[in-house]
Amino acid sequence: MHAFDVLGDPVRRRILELLAGGEHASGEIVSVIQAEFGITQSAVSQHLRVLRDSGFARARVDGARRVYTVDPAPLKEVDDWLDRFRSFWSPKLEALATEVARGKRRRAMEAKGGDPKD
Repeated sequence: MHAFDVLGDPVRRRILELLAGGEHASGEIVSVIQAEFGITQSAVSQHLRVLRDSGFARARVDGARRVYTVDPAPLKEVDDWLDRFRSFWSPKLEALATEVARGKRRRAMEAKGGDPKD
């Protein structure tokens, strides 16, 4: 399965978001995903299997439970592919950061009673 097919599913993206915060037992993942998406334990298990089979997640057995972690290698491949497109949004993001910084400085000056035009 292609990386974007894997990442195109909102349930799998959410699972990866959970795993980005650290490892989780399958039961913890199932509880969160069931609450947020209203799908069965079996459906969550299928999504976890897709993530494992596609290399986005790793699982290890810890007693009676399976513990999942994110595998960054496929995400690095996606990031490398996206790199050729960054030139389209990087200047806009840098301009936005400049404007945000300007606004913060102006508000700080106003809060101190200074003239924001100085």
